[in-house]
Order: sequence, then C-alpha cells, then structure tokens
Amino acid sequence: MRSDLEPVPVRATATISEAGAYRFRRKDPIDVRVSRLGGRVALGFLHELGHLLDHQVFYDRKTRTWASAAHLAFDSWRTAAARLERRPLPGGRGRQRYFQATHEVWARCYAQTVLLRSGDPLLESQLVKLQVDDDPHVWPPGQFEAVVVEVERVFERLGLTQLTLPLAA
Repeated sequence: MRSDLEPVPVRATATISEAGAYRFRRKDPIDVRVSRLGGRVALGFLHELGHLLDHQVFYDRKTRTWASAAHLAFDSWRTAAARLERRPLPGGRGRQRYFQATHEVWARCYAQTVLLRSGDPLLESQLVKLQVDDDPHVWPPGQFEAVVVEVERVFERLGLTQLTLPLAA
C-alpha cells in the first residue's frame, strides 16, 4: 500500500474490556492498541488498522465524519455493506447502535477482507473458525462475497494499491 503516513505505534495491552483501540487527536493518530488476551489479536489489530485507514483518508473535524461515511471512493462499499445482515453483538441498544455505525462496519469489513485475502493459512483458518463459530464480528462467506470486492475497490479508487488487484466480477 502506498502512503505518506508517518509510522503509528502499535501497543499490546492486557485489557479484557476491548480487543483493541485506535486513538487519535483531531486528524493525528496517537496509536493502535491491541489486547493480547482473548484470542483475537489478528482480528483486533486489523479492525483497528481499518479505523486508522478510514480516519486518515478523510476526517471532517466539525462533523467528526470519516471516509467510510462520506468519501466517494466508499460509495459502492456503503451500498454493498448496507445489504449485510445486522449481526447482534452482546450488550444493550447503545452498543448495538455503536457497532452499526458506518466506521465500525467498515473496520469489520476491512478486517474480514484482509483475513480472507491474506493468502496466509493461519489467518485464513482464524477467519474460518470465526465463521464456523458464528462469531458476530464477521459475516458468513456467501453473504460477504460482494462486500470483499467493494473493500478492494475502495483501495483501488483511492490509488493506495501498488499492484493490480485480482478482483472478482
């Protein structure tokens, strides 16, 4: 991926309250934090990396809008993602609303796309296990097929890929 972004620290934590966190101040990233507990290190890291990318592509300070909700390169992804099943996560209505926010759906889609397209047997097997376990943080394979292509196309539209992507039709 091409980028002019300065390095962003990644810090391991021992928290059990969240798999990870992307911290920033206005437009500037502070760090990415990932819990080494709970068996979700790869998923947590990729999810937070999705937030970092989303925030760095576009951020409106007045509305606090990120690229996934407003940038034209994400239009087709937003359309495809709107068709995804709303996966209920543990917690009350506020938590459900939070996890249905565009930037959260983007981060989940980004993480799942990387696991799926990584070509790494360990990462791919982690995704399969999450799907077999019906984990609410990922979608079933058949349902996610159209979305994975749109995630890849976002990066192509933004000019962030160095190689031609083998996009499915």
